[in-house]
Amino acid sequence: MDLFSALEFPNFANPQIWISLLTLTFLEIVLGVDNIIFISIISNKLPAAQQRKARNIGLILAMVFRIMLLLMINWIIGLKDPVLTLSFIDEPGTDLPLLLSWKDIILLAGGLFLILKSTFEIHSKMQIDDEPHHAPKSAGSSLLTTVIIQIILVDMVFSLDSILTAVGLVDNVVLMIIAVIVSIGIMMMFAGPISRIINQYPSLQMLALSFLVVIGVMLVAEGIHQHISKNIIYSCLAFSLLVELLNINVRNKRKKALKLNPDLKDNLEIDE
Repeated sequence: MDLFSALEFPNFANPQIWISLLTLTFLEIVLGVDNIIFISIISNKLPAAQQRKARNIGLILAMVFRIMLLLMINWIIGLKDPVLTLSFIDEPGTDLPLLLSWKDIILLAGGLFLILKSTFEIHSKMQIDDEPHHAPKSAGSSLLTTVIIQIILVDMVFSLDSILTAVGLVDNVVLMIIAVIVSIGIMMMFAGPISRIINQYPSLQMLALSFLVVIGVMLVAEGIHQHISKNIIYSCLAFSLLVELLNINVRNKRKKALKLNPDLKDNLEIDE
């Protein structure tokens, strides 16, 4: 793909351009769900006053990374060229050794990071403390920096995956840049409410972290050329989320019933 021809401004009088833009924007939002979940959970470690700042920085960095990658589209496509041979692993469906590209290596590293980070977060949330842990105020700046660095690392992986997917749909870089900017703007609008909902319910946090572990496994599998359908993963997440929302609704109704009639406590506790 030639960069200068790809930077040609799209003809918005053509309905097909609008269809492509809407498709790309929807795709970017769907692929960005993983990023929002990670940013929401990792930013929850910060004081409340800094959480929105961390989320916005994370999403703005995601937008910058994706635009930069789009402007280096020829280099991105070149990342698919093999650079490493693993003779002890066979290419899926063949007897040939596995050939890894820089794209595969990045996906492997990013997937492993996501698995380890999410697993450590799950372990951390399993620890029950008598008093809630709050980072000292003196550590606020360093903690913010640590959170932003982790967000940057995950942004790089998710941005690469997003751009490579978008490249397969259209060949107009300007259109892809517009879709990225619009999708990030929409995600910034909803990142706050999503973050509050996830962090309000411990069960949703566990579900989100488990989902990130699955995404990490999927990235590792993609890195070694084992394709896993994203449709299956997102369908499972949607079903699990629906079940958990029903559970949350039931628990909230029980709490309201207990407030109105404390005598129901023994009966309701049977089902707890």
